[in-house]
Amino acid sequence: MAASARCHRVPYRLLLLPRAGNGISASTSPLLQQQREVHYSVIPHGKSGRSSVSGIVATVFGATGFLGRYVVGRLGRTGSQVVIPYRCEQYDTMYLRPMGDLGQLLFMEWDARDKDSIRRALEHSNVVINLVGKEWETRNFKFEDVFVNIPRDIARLSREAGIEKFIHVSHLNADLRSPSKYLRNKAAGEKAVREEFPDAIIMKPAEMFGREDKFLNYYANMRWFVGVPLISMGKKTVKQPIYVVDVAKAIINAIKEPDAKGKTYALTGMHRYVLYDLVRYLYAVLHRGFLPYPLPRPLYHLCARFFEASPFEPWTTRDKVDRFHITDMRFPDLPGLEDLGITATPIEQKAIEVLRRHRTFRWLEAEIEEAKPAKPVTGM
Repeated sequence: MAASARCHRVPYRLLLLPRAGNGISASTSPLLQQQREVHYSVIPHGKSGRSSVSGIVATVFGATGFLGRYVVGRLGRTGSQVVIPYRCEQYDTMYLRPMGDLGQLLFMEWDARDKDSIRRALEHSNVVINLVGKEWETRNFKFEDVFVNIPRDIARLSREAGIEKFIHVSHLNADLRSPSKYLRNKAAGEKAVREEFPDAIIMKPAEMFGREDKFLNYYANMRWFVGVPLISMGKKTVKQPIYVVDVAKAIINAIKEPDAKGKTYALTGMHRYVLYDLVRYLYAVLHRGFLPYPLPRPLYHLCARFFEASPFEPWTTRDKVDRFHITDMRFPDLPGLEDLGITATPIEQKAIEVLRRHRTFRWLEAEIEEAKPAKPVTGM
């Protein structure tokens, strides 16, 4: 009975196969005629859950990244159809495939500099989510390409295609005057997207933490240095990290929120912490000795250059050093998680999920209550 109830659903990938000009006549194809009569992809039906159809057909650029896997998972479990353009090896997308029901996830290769490739990725969608990002520059793609040029093209082509909602993920500290090139280009990308798609929804999350993050894991992997180097001992930097699942929830809720168009959301965690106190708490959870020491910025940059020279993924960069030592901005006038019906998850609740694998075998199962929580700060 369950199987027969789902037989009327044609996999979304069939929409892209029979096209005029590739040997199939649009007038003689019974499949195309049936699809013209029944626009099943935008009509919600079925019970809630992954085997239903939510009416959302979303193209997620950058779905193979840290945040992307959580966004795709949330879309898949609500019965949304998801188009996933990818530039990596197809085997690097395998972990995404179980996140949706049969035929609900469509994978396609795309070229970020080919506008026709972008058009094909979004021509059947009503929602576009841009998560494209990179922690470091490469010979082929500079920060300006990743954070400005590519989002501008996606936003413009989305507007031309009549996309209903376009969501662009930026950064909380994006600023054209920032010492970080990463954050300067993030700010330029916001402006470019807003110019091309005035109703775009812009998300500005703080540094995100989660199992695959490059924030908590970054400090947990400080084995390259003797102790933990911090500029000014980390006592002049205030951070408000946010749980990656909360950001994914915010994106999904913004899709469903009719009044979200054209808004910019500042997404932050529950508390603000002095960086020194936050890293000390992380090492308490790890049951590892915390040996901080002040490292001047020029010397820290010199050490980072050594890792930048690696032919593999750099563990740190000079720009990342600067970005992690910038105090998180406050935007009291912008809507946040609460406006999307989400309560921020405290870092004390989820840090163990990220850090347990960094513990030695002796402390693997130790309770986290033994670690003294970091004291939140106010007014900074």
